[in-house]
Amino acid sequence: MQLQVLQAVEDANHRQKHLLVDRVVARFGEDLRGRCFAIWGLAFKPNTDDMREAPSRVVIAELLARGAHVMAYDPIAMPEAQRALGPTPGLGFADSAMGALQGAHALVIVTEWKEFRSPDFEAIKQTLKSPVIFDGRNLYDPKLVRSSGIEYFAIGR
Repeated sequence: MQLQVLQAVEDANHRQKHLLVDRVVARFGEDLRGRCFAIWGLAFKPNTDDMREAPSRVVIAELLARGAHVMAYDPIAMPEAQRALGPTPGLGFADSAMGALQGAHALVIVTEWKEFRSPDFEAIKQTLKSPVIFDGRNLYDPKLVRSSGIEYFAIGR
């Protein structure tokens, strides 16, 4: 019985990692060539640099496989992410959260770092080519984000 529960949890976690990309594909289409996506949060959980089971690895791999470019930022896990992911064509790393948005079509939030909780939505809207946020951590009030003129897709809402 315990093994079945563990397997069910692992299956649910695996599906959850793909939900963000499913939402991106539903909005932008299967072929993401010519598009860039900003990723906020690379670590498995905030306040660590743990990349072992990080959902960002799946999200990045799937976006790149569809032809997208990815610009990633994490407040702590950048060195570990660069080591874990190695030199990967189409993947870049930004020096700041706002820097990751430069040239990006949309923002994908993967890890709920404190610094991502109160962003300047007007600056995000002005910086993104398409003002769209895919929030895998439900960080924001959907009404607030949408009132800023940003399309907002939160996983689990």
